[in-house]
Parts: sequence; C-alpha cells; structure tokens
Amino acid sequence: MEKLIENIEKNKDEIIENTREILKIKSVEDKSKANMPFGKGVNDSLEYVLKLCEKLGFKTCNLDNYLGYAEYGEGEQMMGILVHLDVVPEGNNWSYPPYGAEIDNGKIYARGAIDDKGPAMASIYALKMVKDLGIKLNKRVRIIFGTNEETDWKCMDYYKQKEEIPDFGFTPDAEFPVINGEKGIVHYRLSKEVKNDSKIYIMELNGGQRVNMVPDRAEIELYFDDMFMNYIQEMKEEIKGTDYEYKRNGIKFRIISKGISSHGSTPQFGINAITKLFGMIDKIIDRDCELKKLVSEITQTIGMDYTGKGLDCNFSDEESGDLTLNLGKVSYDKGIVDFDIDIRYPISVDKEEIKKNIESKLPGYKVVELDSKRPIYISPNDDFVKTLLEVYREATNDLESEPMVIGGGTYARAFDNMVAFGAIYPGQEILAHEKDEFIEVDHLLKLVEIYSRAIIKLAGE
Repeated sequence: MEKLIENIEKNKDEIIENTREILKIKSVEDKSKANMPFGKGVNDSLEYVLKLCEKLGFKTCNLDNYLGYAEYGEGEQMMGILVHLDVVPEGNNWSYPPYGAEIDNGKIYARGAIDDKGPAMASIYALKMVKDLGIKLNKRVRIIFGTNEETDWKCMDYYKQKEEIPDFGFTPDAEFPVINGEKGIVHYRLSKEVKNDSKIYIMELNGGQRVNMVPDRAEIELYFDDMFMNYIQEMKEEIKGTDYEYKRNGIKFRIISKGISSHGSTPQFGINAITKLFGMIDKIIDRDCELKKLVSEITQTIGMDYTGKGLDCNFSDEESGDLTLNLGKVSYDKGIVDFDIDIRYPISVDKEEIKKNIESKLPGYKVVELDSKRPIYISPNDDFVKTLLEVYREATNDLESEPMVIGGGTYARAFDNMVAFGAIYPGQEILAHEKDEFIEVDHLLKLVEIYSRAIIKLAGE
C-alpha cells in the first residue's frame, strides 16, 4: 500500500481544494424548479461532482437531476458506494462562515464537511487512486450521488425505477468500523379527543420540532376558574426553581417546560420537555376531568421512560439491543391532542406487534403510522462485513472495535446487502447537523486511503 499512500500525498492539494469547492455550494433542499427537483443549490452540487468525475476519467450519468453516479471498472457484478450531496440548514452561531470552507488549524469548517460531502469526495478520490495505480477491477464500482437523503429519499426511489441495483456496497455516512445492522424505525401519531371541562381546559398546547428529536421545549396554556387558580399559585411556590416558566394572564395560566434535546435514536441522552410538562400537569390537576385523564395516561405509559415499558413495547434482542421510544411532538387543535412518537425497534420485532400493544395500553386513542423504515442486518460473520472490518483495522491499527447495530437510519437501507462504513472513528465527536461542523484534513485523506483499500479488497482481482 506504499504506492497508494504516495499517490494520496501527490494529490493532496487537489483533494483538499475540490472538497472545499463543493462545500461552498449551499446544497440545502429547496423548492423544486424547472429541471431541478430539489432546488438550485442541490442541483449545482450534483453538476459539480459529475463534471469532476468526468474529468477524472469515470463514466458518469445524470438521472434527470434527481441524482447521478460515476462508475469505473468492469464485470457483471456492481459494488455501490452511496453518498449524498444535500445538507441540512446551517442554523445559527457559527464561528466560521458555514459555506466558506475555511481551513483553520488543519480543519475544514463548513456545513456538510462530515455529513456527507467530505466522505463523498473521499470516495471519489479513492476510486481515482485505484484507477491511477492501474489496479484492475473485476467488478464495477459505482458511486451514487443522492440529493435528498436529509428528507424523504425520493432520489433513491427514482434511482430504483431507472437503474441497475448494486449487488452490495456501503455508505460512508455513519461510523467505523462497520455498521452491520440498523434497527427498524417507525413513527406513529397517537390522537385523542379531549372534552373541555367548564372549569379547566386547554387553550393551547405544543411542543417539539421534529418527531426524531427529543424536544427541549413544550408549553401549555390552560383556562382555570378562580377557585382553582389559588391552588395553582400554591403549586407554583412548591415547584419554584425548577426548569419551568409560569405566566398568568387573568384566568389563563401558561406553563413552559424546558428539556435537553438529543437525537430521537438516543433519547437517553436528552430530557423530554413534553413528558416533563405532562408530569407536572398531572401533579397540579386534582380534579376528575378529561384533561387529567389524558395527562395521567401519558405520564403512566410513557413519562420520562424511553424503553417503551409502559406501553408493553420494551422489546430487545441479542443482535440489536433494546427498543427506544421518543415522544417528539405534541399539538392541540379543535379538541384533538396529537402525540408523534419515534420508535427504534430491534431487528427481530414486527412493528405490527408494537402498534397492537400501544392500542391495547391506550384504548380510545387513534394510532396512525406516519412513516417507517425496515430494519436491516448482515451477520458480523458474513465475508463482506469481515472484509470491511479487516480493511479498517489494517488502515487504522484499531483492533478493538467491532461491528455494531445502531438505531439511526442511513442510506444502507436503500438496497439489500448494504452497510454503513465510516466516516466517523469510534469515540470521535459527532458534528453532523451541528454548528461549526468540520472535517480534519488528515481525516479526509485517511478516508481516501480506507475507501481505496475497501475498493481494492472488494472489487479487485
């Protein structure tokens, strides 16, 4: 592999500069325009990589601007490398321009640096390294450039309608050493009508931004009669100093609950502001009414627990571990309260059993599936997984890390016989979707090496 390392060093400046150029393109999905299904920024990003790949000597194809691919090698079988060029919105409070791709202390700062444009460029140059070294491939290697991975994967749906499906492959959009499985994901909406009591009822209720995020804020505005307001004032003193805000406006009383956000696949790392709010309301309402019944039901069946135990959904298996549950959003409109929940379930579990148990524990609630993604799993003893693990260990000398199953969802779900392979090292800070996202230059170049090794091992003669 000495020649590989030498060639990466020889191309170092080009790799860095072209990575910076694509990072400068604001490829946040936008409204569809003529021949631009996901907006101009995403389209510009796709055109950039396809022109680059054509210049590097690869066969390229643009699938009506929904997505594209670059291919090199020969053979009946095809290895796929799935990357995506779209990014989430940049957010606020960056220390560097989010699309400036500035280099500071060996780090390239930009939205998409690690998720997923940096790894995408590493994959392109890995294939270039293999080509430059004259290594003959007995399988075709196709880098597929997705364009709306951050939302609803319409690009992958379009690909499946038009193109050949890879026989196997990986996506460089998660963690090393190998993600050989991903739990199933299902989002449900639990809806219930709440009849207003004449002396206490909901005026407004909302919390959370996305179902797959632990909500860090939730608030409710209630109407109380004067007698009950005295009790509320007493309770306010009792819980003074906690993470709540109280606002009185005549006979209206607003409570704002504050939590700590985290990803919906890891709810144990956050504090759920919605269930925290409901726990508080359950304490302060001492009257038998529809609202009391509602908050008690949610507090008893979900509460601050994230295992699904209160809904008889605390499933687990040896391969993928425990189910997790996150109540991500709540809203109220015209007498109906909607709860949106995110469940990551073990690979051996049938999601219909989950729904059945929820309906059993919460009779009177309408349970509707909003979205779902099937679980995927390839045995750690499979030759494909073992080869990727070997590649990673040889390149990094990390002999301790093992294949793992995660609760997150990656492009690996798009096709059969796919896994996630990098780009984050075990224990490395995860900056995807965060402010000041960056990729270290040395990390970028190491990814080129790792992915070159993987292509050679999996597609070489």
